[in-house]
Amino acid sequence: RRSGMDYWHDLDIHHHDDWKAFRASAHAPKRLWLFTTKAEHAYWDVEYAEDDGLLFGNEGHGVPEWLHEELQGQRLTIPQANPEMRSLNRSTAAGIGTYEALRQLR
Repeated sequence: RRSGMDYWHDLDIHHHDDWKAFRASAHAPKRLWLFTTKAEHAYWDVEYAEDDGLLFGNEGHGVPEWLHEELQGQRLTIPQANPEMRSLNRSTAAGIGTYEALRQLR
């Protein structure tokens, strides 16, 4: 919360009871992109749209396997110079993915 204190009051936040309620919500993105190390396509290889959403998993465990299956074909990775290194932390990955989407949508 500390990093968002300046603009927290400007956000339009919606809480959902569970994943099913989120997906059924009028506020749910039409298309979701899952950022994961278990993807074949790089985040820069897709064309983002205004009503897309970006999903980033837990740093320690990622997202559940059922979500990987649900978003098959919508999984993206952030390539790293050395594949033997650990993956990026979530805030860094979110910044990279968000700004590529914003760059495309300008």
